[in-house]
Amino acid sequence: MMMNPSKILFFITLFSGTLVTICSDSWLGAWTGLEINLLSFIPLMTDSKNMMSTEASLKYFLIQTVASAIFLFSVLLMHLVAMLPSILETLIPCLISSSLFLKTGAAPFHFWFPGVMEGLTWINSLILMTWQKIAPLMILSYIIPINIFSSLIIITSIIVGSLGGLNQTSMRKIMSYSSINHMGWMLGGMITGENAWMFYFLIYSFLTTCLCLLFYNFNIFHLTQCFTLTLDTTMKFSLFLTLLSLGGLPPFLGFLPKWYDIQPLTALNQWFTITVMVITTLITVFFYLRLTFSSFLFTQSELSWSHTLTYSSLLYSILMIFTNLGLSGLLLCTLATYSF
Repeated sequence: MMMNPSKILFFITLFSGTLVTICSDSWLGAWTGLEINLLSFIPLMTDSKNMMSTEASLKYFLIQTVASAIFLFSVLLMHLVAMLPSILETLIPCLISSSLFLKTGAAPFHFWFPGVMEGLTWINSLILMTWQKIAPLMILSYIIPINIFSSLIIITSIIVGSLGGLNQTSMRKIMSYSSINHMGWMLGGMITGENAWMFYFLIYSFLTTCLCLLFYNFNIFHLTQCFTLTLDTTMKFSLFLTLLSLGGLPPFLGFLPKWYDIQPLTALNQWFTITVMVITTLITVFFYLRLTFSSFLFTQSELSWSHTLTYSSLLYSILMIFTNLGLSGLLLCTLATYSF
């Protein structure tokens, strides 16, 4: 895919669109960057080997176009209201935020996200879950209203993300609902300060990249494929350790950003939001643990000639680094506590 010159061009413009939005000092410049980013990602989604990619790209284009239209309309309305003060001044930030929530797939604007994810390859899914969220989240961090509306979006996202993944058999849909759940945590960190959501997003992107690359290398798309993996124990252990770390199970690395979010929320007395976030995270960890236990304890099998299977030294080294970073979560939490 990377050897195709057109793909390289679209990747460059994809990254450039996000950078234009981040560096822009006007609403029109931010909207322009979002449109460049959208029009660059649509050609990357199409895949002649995947029959569902056309449907996924069409869904993504329609939803993102509607969100961009609402965003542009809200910005124009904001300038109009600035000249003619009215009661709409309190509603416009919520309207702009809603368009960005629709772009990122936060609940209750998540209806398109799992369906689009199901029609993508793992590499495109990785881009959709990580890079495509950067520009909308940066704009949200500037204008997100700290009121009941934001709290409802946070609570809805973490509830939908945790409950939606319980009855799924597709790994891409499980990852999509996990992304919705993590969006709630990132928005929770966003209302407390700028550093919290950025730190959470970095850890989330790292763990999601690890998982998507593992799923891509071993062609894992459904839950049953995890049960019949004939990998050696070390490879399998690395895969599921990263999965548990993404769920935020202590003492893995994924627990650190959740702790980093909970501390400032307690200072703001957001006790109800914190309680819902912790309870729903336990549900998320439950279906990760269920998958791990089923794969290791109930259906664990290793071929007698599996010791002859060799993996590239680079891949093996990367997996070991990921595993060590996942195990270092408790140490990092301790260092962070002492630093604060």
